[in-house]
Amino acid sequence: MSPASDIETRLLRPDDDVEAELDLRRRAFGPIPSGKRGDWLALIEQNIGAGELVGAFDGAALIGSARFHPMRQWWRGRPVPMAGVAGVKVAPEHRGRGIGRALMVRLIAEIADRGYPLSALFPATAPLYRSLGWELAGGLYDTTLPMTALAGLLEPDEASAADARVPDARVPDAHGPDAHGPDARVPDAPAPEGSMPECSTDTSSRSAAGAAPALRRAGPGDAAAIIETLGRVYSAHGDAGPATRDPQTVARWLDDEDFFAYLAGDGFLGYRWSRQTDGIRVELLAAASAPTAREFWQIVASHGTMADTVYARLGPDDPVNWLTREPAGQTELLEAWMLRLVDAGAAVAARGFPAAVSVSVPLQVTDSVLPANSGLWTLEVSGGQGKLARTDSADGPPLRIGARGLAALYGGAQLGTLRGAGLVAGGSASADDALDSAFGGRPAFMLHSF
Repeated sequence: MSPASDIETRLLRPDDDVEAELDLRRRAFGPIPSGKRGDWLALIEQNIGAGELVGAFDGAALIGSARFHPMRQWWRGRPVPMAGVAGVKVAPEHRGRGIGRALMVRLIAEIADRGYPLSALFPATAPLYRSLGWELAGGLYDTTLPMTALAGLLEPDEASAADARVPDARVPDAHGPDAHGPDARVPDAPAPEGSMPECSTDTSSRSAAGAAPALRRAGPGDAAAIIETLGRVYSAHGDAGPATRDPQTVARWLDDEDFFAYLAGDGFLGYRWSRQTDGIRVELLAAASAPTAREFWQIVASHGTMADTVYARLGPDDPVNWLTREPAGQTELLEAWMLRLVDAGAAVAARGFPAAVSVSVPLQVTDSVLPANSGLWTLEVSGGQGKLARTDSADGPPLRIGARGLAALYGGAQLGTLRGAGLVAGGSASADDALDSAFGGRPAFMLHSF
């Protein structure tokens, strides 16, 4: 066994042994079902070809690896390129030698070189990631509903019933053709022109609130349209945290005969029968308008003769909690996820902010892992846009903040919380209020793990 200082970390190459990566995955995370082996090999080869898989080598032996997934993440309704870190693993006999840290240092350097402003991950253990600048920013939630709660949804209030229609909303191309960063595997994915008018539905009589939205069954060939439609929803709601994958990944997700999917002009529903024999598992239900949300929930409710319970992956403030006649949903935090600002200036410029908020706050940032983020900045927010500008002097005491505090602030943590945790210092009470108004609001959430 070589000294840790002699361990090489590098991107895996096409001539590396993919079986070694598969064996490492089995030892770290458990057996791979025999029917999934081919899928895993294909994914590894895809990751290698795209330069997304970093390995740690002791001589010629692969002893650890980590990958990132090209994604987009919505922050206050605007898409930000994000690298989702996953599959961080070290062979059991090499653990405790600093191999995991070496892998993550190399991986974050690759992510930065590829131009991603953000990175997120679901931590198996938090200390390593915190030491490198990731911090808790949001959650993955599950909501359990009795099927009976969906049998009769509340009608819209009188004030809004006359306007219960599907909005013609599209995600603005705020960042031009490079909206997803330099990685070609996360392209802009507009729906094919004219695809939505071809939708049809045989469920129009079930929607009591306004005209029923057009919808149709969806499959692997609709991956690009689904990604674009989800972007419309997250933009319309001003969501913080939800992410979308590349079309290839979405197509693989849809290519399952036991997964049932519907696409509307402003929403998507995907569900399957739950492993629990009494239930339906809603893996994704996103709708920009009340009529579409109601129509999707009525599709789910139509299984009430066979299923007693709905297990739904939703945000913690999903509208379904206001649609049922009784507050029947029980929402549980399944897992927390962590965020890191890789390029602080680009991350602030890419996200959305409340249009009515105006902020000018000096920040003294310290980031030893990514020194380009360090220094004295002025954070400016106005008209829904944000900017970090370098400055030589501060008008007032700057807020002193490190990489972890910056990630938590970006995710919406209140300044009182960050001060209590020792993640910020300095600044002023008025600056705290301004930052809370700019970054706070809706809770940050994701709708799937990776």
